[in-house]
Amino acid sequence: MELKVVNIKGEDTGKVVSLSDAVFGIEPNDHAIYLDVKQYLANQRQGTHSSKGRSQMSGSTRKLGKQKGGGGARPGDIKSGVRVGGGRMFGPHPRDYHFKLNKKVKQLARKSALSYKAANGLITVVDTIDFATPKTKEFVMFVNNLHVADKKPLIVLPIANKNVYLSARNLTGVNVLTVSELNTYVVLNAKTLVLSVETVSAIEQNFKA
Repeated sequence: MELKVVNIKGEDTGKVVSLSDAVFGIEPNDHAIYLDVKQYLANQRQGTHSSKGRSQMSGSTRKLGKQKGGGGARPGDIKSGVRVGGGRMFGPHPRDYHFKLNKKVKQLARKSALSYKAANGLITVVDTIDFATPKTKEFVMFVNNLHVADKKPLIVLPIANKNVYLSARNLTGVNVLTVSELNTYVVLNAKTLVLSVETVSAIEQNFKA
């Protein structure tokens, strides 16, 4: 697949870039995408939720009624989970939600996500993405020139660029990442991808296999 390359002003440079079919043109695997997104979201969870059982509650252990003759169930102590103010039965406790996912499955998922974007024409390629100084105003002009300001753009850089990051950090709906930080969730969560020519080469280099 070939895409035209524009400059930072959104003007056609007359150049084109070829997207590798091995990365941007595969048959998407929805199950691999599901697993990778599930792992990413699970890894964001702190797992610090906790509740108190009856043994952790303060209160008397006195038996509240007679063993027999009450006409109902045998009454336990006031800390019982069936009573108001008692402990919680089968409540959540701190746990780790992380789980392992094979590297090849993760790569397949990310190629699938990129292929979905490419197939739907949601990738814009810029010759270079850089600013002399951190200027939010210039970044707003940049996304407006590309007509992606209202399309929840994900700007992907080949390497970290402080000026670009600082220019974009106050804007809602705009995300700036490097190729090494790219994952299935952020690709699918964005409505459009903005890549530089170097970014395309870096992605293909990272995901080749």
